[in-house]
Amino acid sequence: MQERSILQYVFITLKGMAMGAADVVPGVSGGTIAFISGIYEELITSINNINLSLIPILKKEGIRAVWNKVNGNFLVALFLGIFISVLSLAKFLSWLLENEPILLWSFFFGLVVASIFLVGKEIKRWTIGSVIVLILGAILAFFITELPASDNTDNLPYLFLSGALAICAMILPGISGAFILVLLGSYKTILDAVHERDIKIILTVGVGAVFGLLSFARLLKWMFNHYKNITLALLTGFILGSLNKIWPWKKVLETKTFGEKIIVVDDMNVLPGAFEGDSKLMLAIVLAILGFSLIFILERLASKK
Repeated sequence: MQERSILQYVFITLKGMAMGAADVVPGVSGGTIAFISGIYEELITSINNINLSLIPILKKEGIRAVWNKVNGNFLVALFLGIFISVLSLAKFLSWLLENEPILLWSFFFGLVVASIFLVGKEIKRWTIGSVIVLILGAILAFFITELPASDNTDNLPYLFLSGALAICAMILPGISGAFILVLLGSYKTILDAVHERDIKIILTVGVGAVFGLLSFARLLKWMFNHYKNITLALLTGFILGSLNKIWPWKKVLETKTFGEKIIVVDDMNVLPGAFEGDSKLMLAIVLAILGFSLIFILERLASKK
C-alpha cells in the first residue's frame, strides 16, 4: 500500500466523485474517468488483491496486513467519493441530462475525445495486432451502443448476471454500466428495488456485482501484466466506439419511463444543422473544448506531481 498524505487521499475521493458522476450518465463510463485520472491500474490491482489468499494472511499477520494488501485506504477513499457523488452530484447531473442534454453531452464528448489520445499515448509500441484490436474494440463498443433495450425482468439469476455485467462495464473505459442495465432490461427492476427497499433483489444484484468486479478485475490485471499494449489498444477502441452514444445532437426515436426517470432507449445522431430545436452550437463547442482541455490540464498536473 502506497504511503499517502491526507491531501492525496482527498484528491482520490474527488476522483471517485468524478467516477460516480460519470456512471450516473448512461453512455459515460466511470472506468474512463479512472483511467484519465491516473488511478486505473492501481484500482484494478487493489480489487484483484481481494481473494482467498487473504485468509492465511489474516491468520498469520492480522487485519492490518490484510488492509495493506488490498490497499484499503485507497479503496475506501475512492468508493467514498463514488458514494458521495451518487447521493449529491447525481441529482444535478440528472437535471442537466433532462434539461440541458446538448451542453452536458458536449462537455463529455470533448472529455472522451481527449481521453482517446491520452490512453492511446500509453501504447509504447504500435503493431498490426494492436491496430486490429483497437478497430475491433471500437466496432464492439459501437455495436453495444446500437443494441435495442430489452423488456424489464425480475428473474433473480438474470438480475445476478445483470449486476455482474454492469459492474464490469463501469470499470471498463468506454462502456457505461447504467446503459448496460437499460439494454438488459434490468434498470427499472433495480431502480424500483432501491426505492422500495427490496432487500432480496438488492442483495442479488449486489452479490452479482461483487462477483463480476472480482473476476473481471483479475482478467484485466492478467491482461495488463502479459499484453499491456494490446489491452490499452482495446480500451482505446472501446472509448472511441462509445463516442456514438455521447454525440450531443440526437433525434429521439423511443423513450422508456422508469418511475420519474425517462431514459432514451433509441435515438439517431444528427448534425447540429439538422437538429430539431435550438442546437446551442457555439456554447456546445465551448464546453467540448473545455472538456477536452481539462483532461490535458489534469494530466500535466499529475505529471508535475
